[in-house]
Amino acid sequence: MFHLDEIDRRIVRELQRDGSLSHAALAERVGASPASVWRRVRQLEKAGVLGATVRLASAEMLGRSVNVLCQVRMTRQSIEARAEFEEFIRSRAEIVECYAMSGEWDYLLRIAVEDVADYDRFIMRGVLAHPSVANAASNFALRQVKYTTEIPV
Repeated sequence: MFHLDEIDRRIVRELQRDGSLSHAALAERVGASPASVWRRVRQLEKAGVLGATVRLASAEMLGRSVNVLCQVRMTRQSIEARAEFEEFIRSRAEIVECYAMSGEWDYLLRIAVEDVADYDRFIMRGVLAHPSVANAASNFALRQVKYTTEIPV
């Protein structure tokens, strides 16, 4: 684990809220000089604490407002079967999150689609057609109660 002092923590908190802040604006918010903030941000990036700077898009405005949580059970548990399935997962834009799970199900996917018919096509022709998939169970999100990309620091 990378050691964070209080200024590093402030930097991470602020950048999680607004990744477009200039070094000067960030320095003002965290109480440090712009040069120090620039150096610290570079160190945090190099250590892997900070990743890519992105802009969050509105799924609703982009026609992908239906969120489906899909649990997947594999037919085989071999390293090769999992690697092949995970490559398939990475290749599908509809799958916006994927977690390898412990317990009864092997994977949990969050899938963003236009509507139920779009999901039906995707699950039948994509996930269930994959040779490593035994079965899947789907749950449709009725509404989003909380969503954040911020990790507590």
